[in-house]
Amino acid sequence: MKRVVIFLAFTFALQSCKNEKQKSVETQSTEVQKEQQNNITVDHSYQNTEGKKNPNDFIPKGYVINKYEGGISAEGWNEIKGDLNKDGLEDIVLIIKGTDKSRVIKDENRGELDRNRRGIIVLLNKGNYYELASKNYNCFSSENEDGGVYFAPELSVSIEKGNLHIDYGHGRYGSWGYTFRYQNGDMELIGYDSYSSRGPVPQYEVSINFLTKKKLTKDNLNKEDDGDHYEVKYKDTWEPIKVEQLIKLSEIRDFDELEFN
Repeated sequence: MKRVVIFLAFTFALQSCKNEKQKSVETQSTEVQKEQQNNITVDHSYQNTEGKKNPNDFIPKGYVINKYEGGISAEGWNEIKGDLNKDGLEDIVLIIKGTDKSRVIKDENRGELDRNRRGIIVLLNKGNYYELASKNYNCFSSENEDGGVYFAPELSVSIEKGNLHIDYGHGRYGSWGYTFRYQNGDMELIGYDSYSSRGPVPQYEVSINFLTKKKLTKDNLNKEDDGDHYEVKYKDTWEPIKVEQLIKLSEIRDFDELEFN
């Protein structure tokens, strides 16, 4: 009888141990499943990491919107608008400027000058949020650079016919500009145009198409004549150019060094 009781007690204890072990395994399995579910949620968090509802949220720390004559939106930031990817929505370009106090100097003739460099942020409108198309935080010099005997070139930015135009005006000395198109996940340089003048007299014009790999130079044969009966007379010269790879806006170190004449 005692043997039967001992056997039954041993069997019950063994079964209880198995049940506890099974519960432990199930608990661990449940915890692993929860952890996996959490990991799945985290893994999906990478989606739309560049998507933000407010364009102002793309401005990096240490920068502010640069004052730009294009106007200030109702939300309070300066912006340039236009459709860059032909989807019918107005995309936005922001010009930003650094805020490093050590870059603010005092000039004996011009007073206090902010020499912080400027940059650009290009945002695509996705309907209910904006997506980063390209960024370059320091590609433009300060608007307060020393222009020598003349003022420094003035930067202007616009969107026309689906292209981004970055232009410099230098008064009576001429102008030059760069045309970018959104493609291959960035803004790529597809065109360059420059105009050189001496007062009211044109000197020459240069137009480069990096897609067709052709360069047009228009040389004014009457560039020395500025009399009352002055007449522009251009000589056009076409030549092929070598283009191995289109330049991306995000990769330009300094527009002041970007020349093609």
